[in-house]
Amino acid sequence: MPAADKLPPLREVIAAHGLAPKKSLGQNFLFDLNLTAKIARAAGAQDGGTFYEVGPGPGGLTRALLGEGADKVIAVERDVRCLPALEEIAAAWPGKLRVISDDALELDEASILPQGVRIAANLPYNVGTAILIKWLTAQTWPPVWASLTLMFQKEVAQRITAKPSGEHYGRLSVLAQWRCTAKILFDVNPNAFVPPPSVTSSIVRLEPREKPLAPCRLPDLEKITAASFGQRRKMLRQSLKALGGEVLLAKAGIDPTQRPEDLTIEQFAALARALA
Repeated sequence: MPAADKLPPLREVIAAHGLAPKKSLGQNFLFDLNLTAKIARAAGAQDGGTFYEVGPGPGGLTRALLGEGADKVIAVERDVRCLPALEEIAAAWPGKLRVISDDALELDEASILPQGVRIAANLPYNVGTAILIKWLTAQTWPPVWASLTLMFQKEVAQRITAKPSGEHYGRLSVLAQWRCTAKILFDVNPNAFVPPPSVTSSIVRLEPREKPLAPCRLPDLEKITAASFGQRRKMLRQSLKALGGEVLLAKAGIDPTQRPEDLTIEQFAALARALA
C-alpha cells in the first residue's frame, strides 16, 4: 500500500485536530491533491533529493513532495497545533520527514540544511516576502539552496519577476533578479484554499545565479534601491539627493532626469558601485 493511502483525507485530519486556519498566521490550507502534486513536480520532487518546506500546516504539500519522490523533507512549522498531523505523515514515510517546531524567520537554516537543498513552500501570506528576502540576502553566495518554488499572492509574484518600466518593478524585482533568475510558473485559483483568500496566488520559481547579474555590494544596492523607490515618481536626482544626487549619477553614467522604474538592474548596480 502506498504511504499516502495510509493517511486519512486532509479534511478529516483538520477536523480531528481542530486545525481551523488562523488569519494571524497567514494560513490558507491547500486541499486540492492535483494542485499540490503539480507544485511538488514543479519543485522537482520526482528527481528525489532533500526539500525544505516552510509553513506546511496540516501537510498537504508535504504529502505531495514525499508522494512524488522526495528522498527527505525538512519542514518548519511555528503553529504547534499542526505538529501531530505532521507526525502522522512522518510515521507513514519512516525516516523521510523531519519536523522542526520553530519560526522560519528566526531559524539558523545554514545549520540544518544540506548543500543543494530545494525549497518548496506555500508561504504564509503575512511573512512570505520577509522570508524570501532572508533567503535572497544570504551572506554566502551561491546559497545553500539550489532552487525556490514558492507560492505568493499574485501581486507579490509580479513584483518579484517584473521588468524595468513595468508597474510592478521595484526594490524586490531588483534584489530577486540581481541574484536569481525568476519566473511565474502558473496561477492558483482562490477556491483551491481553505479559507479561500480574496486574491489569486502564483507559483514562482527562482534559481540562484552563480554570480550576481552585475558586480556591487549588497548593502550598497539595498541603500540605492531604498532611496530610489522610496520616491519612485520623482527624478533620480531628487530621490538620491541624500546619497550624492547628481554627482553619484554622473559617476554611474545615468541621466539624472530618469525615474527609478526605468533603470535596469545593471544600472542600479552601477549606482551601488559609485556609492561605494
